[in-house]
Amino acid sequence: MTELKARYDRLNLLYHVSNVIHSTLEPQEALQLITHEAVHLVRASSGSVVLINPTTGFLEIQASEGLPPNAAELKLRVGEGVTGWVARTGKPARMGDVRQDSRYIMLRRNVRSELAVPLMVKDEVRGVLNVDSDRQDAFSAYDQELLEALAVQAARVIQNTWLYEQLRLKARLFESLANVSRTINSALGLNDALKVVTREACVLMRAKMCSLMMLDESREWLDLRANYGAGEAYVRKPRLSISESLLGVVVRRKKPLQVENVQVSSRYQSVEVARLEGLVSLVSVPLLFAGQAIGTLSVYTGQPYNFSNEEIRILSALAELSAIAIEKARLYEQIVDVEEQLRQNEKLSALGLLAAEVAHEIRNPLTVMKMLYHSLNLEFPAGDPRTKDARIISEKIEHLNKIVEQILAFARTSEPNFAPVNLNQLINELGLLVRHKLKNQGVEWTLRLHSNLPPILGDATQLEQAFLNLILNAAEAMPRGGTLTITSRPMHLRRGSGVPTHVLVEFKDTGEGMSQEQQRRAFTSLLNTSKRTGTGLGLAIVRRIVEAHQGKLSLRSQPAQGTVIRLVLPYQPDAD
Repeated sequence: MTELKARYDRLNLLYHVSNVIHSTLEPQEALQLITHEAVHLVRASSGSVVLINPTTGFLEIQASEGLPPNAAELKLRVGEGVTGWVARTGKPARMGDVRQDSRYIMLRRNVRSELAVPLMVKDEVRGVLNVDSDRQDAFSAYDQELLEALAVQAARVIQNTWLYEQLRLKARLFESLANVSRTINSALGLNDALKVVTREACVLMRAKMCSLMMLDESREWLDLRANYGAGEAYVRKPRLSISESLLGVVVRRKKPLQVENVQVSSRYQSVEVARLEGLVSLVSVPLLFAGQAIGTLSVYTGQPYNFSNEEIRILSALAELSAIAIEKARLYEQIVDVEEQLRQNEKLSALGLLAAEVAHEIRNPLTVMKMLYHSLNLEFPAGDPRTKDARIISEKIEHLNKIVEQILAFARTSEPNFAPVNLNQLINELGLLVRHKLKNQGVEWTLRLHSNLPPILGDATQLEQAFLNLILNAAEAMPRGGTLTITSRPMHLRRGSGVPTHVLVEFKDTGEGMSQEQQRRAFTSLLNTSKRTGTGLGLAIVRRIVEAHQGKLSLRSQPAQGTVIRLVLPYQPDAD
């Protein structure tokens, strides 16, 4: 009965211990509880939980009780010492006198007995549970049985805490990824986007440094475009060849790559730089856009670390978002460039129109001068120097007349080249070009386009120029922001016609408006502009283009209430 009662007491104690060690999901707290309860269960003097580091393969003390503070610095290879032997064989070890066992490695001078059992997770040794005693032959076979039973429970706790930690890590990574995606996509300029990507990747992965490399135009070299946390040595290192470098493998295979320690890796090209910068573990993922690799995103840690599959997947997702943001930033820069080119083309077109009008205005008085000169019939006696002067005047008048005719002939060549034009599509495409300019000025862009608007015959380039001028003029009239509304719809201008004959395109802004005098002179000669600022060329160009398309142009405006400009264009201009 005494033995049975003792056995019951031990089992009851084991049940209590099991409840205690299952009371937390925090990994470190769970390991410390396991160690404490193991020491208490078998009345040991000290104890420890030793786990195999998956990155280095060494056995490392993760929790201890009764051991010196520097004991955590001890690292054993699998097979080294009693703990290493248990980890290698998966069998328990019980020693009554450690001084008689050559495998024993001393951590505390007074230890005489040791009991070590393996921690098995899914039939694989993940660590060792050790207890020590200052008494010789302190542990019995029954103590070993109890500790092995505790080790089974401890292994489950360790597994559960690992799973919980992985789920918590996933949740944190996904939450961070969502926040990062918003931050990345808020950057418009390419350089700003690259800086944001590297910063957020470094924070997301809790890394020491992050770098972003992009392919050059030849797609043969990787150039460092942005970094976060890198020192001068890393920034100054030479560009990498796609065919010869480790990161080139990431680009060629379009797959992530992980290196446990770049300081000792024979594949890593910049080992000295890594040592100088304190870079250890590396994971690099490709930047993929439309199935093509455009670069790499790499993160480095300052300590040995084994990136989990989940972390690599998260970093790959971040890289995919980053590639989209990079391409978006590139497109934005192209749009800005195209917008500036359109503005320059508008100025050149306006200058050409201005030159034609100047030539037209000059031709009339020049013709009068030419007629009057010839009517004077200037003839001077032989040898009179005025004869030469009169001849030079006549030649220069002819020269000026030829210049005027050439300018007018050049202006006449800009007649529209008629072809089917989808006005709704043209307006939408213009919106892509000017949306950033309007957004920066606080102008809201509203479209009310007829869904079944048939195409008209017109010159798409000239109509685009006319619409662009009207949009930019409207934006200029709303320096403090406002609303620009563009409307399109079919019109019936012929009585009895069952089908639409014309299309209306209306531009309505909420800007400063125009006075009666400004409205009267809005579409008049370029040389008589009513605009207080700017060149005054835009509306004159619009008038000329609309007239060339046999359309009509009207304007309605009131000061401080905005302006409405309406274009009425025929679906098919008359052949004459």
